[in-house]
Amino acid sequence: MQAKGKIKDSAIADVQATPDTRRIPIDKVGIKDIRHPVKVKDRSQGEQHTIAQFNMYVELPHNFKGTHMSRFVEILNNHEPEISVESFQDMLVEMRDRLEAETGHIEMSFPYFINKKAPVSGVESLMDYQVTFVGEINSESNFMTIKVIVPVTSLCPCSKKISDYGAHNQRSHVTITVRTNSFVWVEDLIDLVEDQASSELYGLLKRPDEKYVTEHAYDNPKFVEDMVRDIAAQLNADERIDAYTIESENFESIHNHSAYAMITRDKKEKPA
Repeated sequence: MQAKGKIKDSAIADVQATPDTRRIPIDKVGIKDIRHPVKVKDRSQGEQHTIAQFNMYVELPHNFKGTHMSRFVEILNNHEPEISVESFQDMLVEMRDRLEAETGHIEMSFPYFINKKAPVSGVESLMDYQVTFVGEINSESNFMTIKVIVPVTSLCPCSKKISDYGAHNQRSHVTITVRTNSFVWVEDLIDLVEDQASSELYGLLKRPDEKYVTEHAYDNPKFVEDMVRDIAAQLNADERIDAYTIESENFESIHNHSAYAMITRDKKEKPA
């Protein structure tokens, strides 16, 4: 005799698996904004541990009423306590197979920390960057893109040219998204962006450092157009990069709007 309060799974209706008669497929269905520990390869320290927010989706065919939401969480928890880039790829395949889907999509977003030395004094402080790994899988391919938001300083070339002294500058966010054919350090992408900015940012600066970054930015004025073009030139020459999107947004210090530029290119596609 079955104990009171205990019911076999087979005795409970599986509503999600019942047929749907509207014949409308759903492009993405799943869960958003679930947090989980992750570990990421670190160029200087070997690896670092952080917390990521996950979005996990699959395609739902027109003939199914719903997907099994609990399975997404089970997939997260079935992996090692901290998910790595390697297990992230495995998880993508597992999600598609367990949910019997044609396509799958996982986003893993996390803060990534780099210990930086100020340019003159050498004092150390942490800088954080927002990183997102996006995995896509379908019947024909399985690929991952890396997105990094890099805050920098940009100084206006026009302001410098027309002013008797000084030039307006502002903090800018450069967002770089790449699809690679071999391993690329997150730090490589950050370095690439910071090298093309008027100046990079630091968590802690002493007075000699502040003098240096102010003068360095003045010597390297950049429009948003300059920023995306200079970064694109570097990515065009990097054989590890198959495709990229570069966005630069200047949070203008003398306007009530932002300046914006974007370049996107798939290096595998032949120019028209």
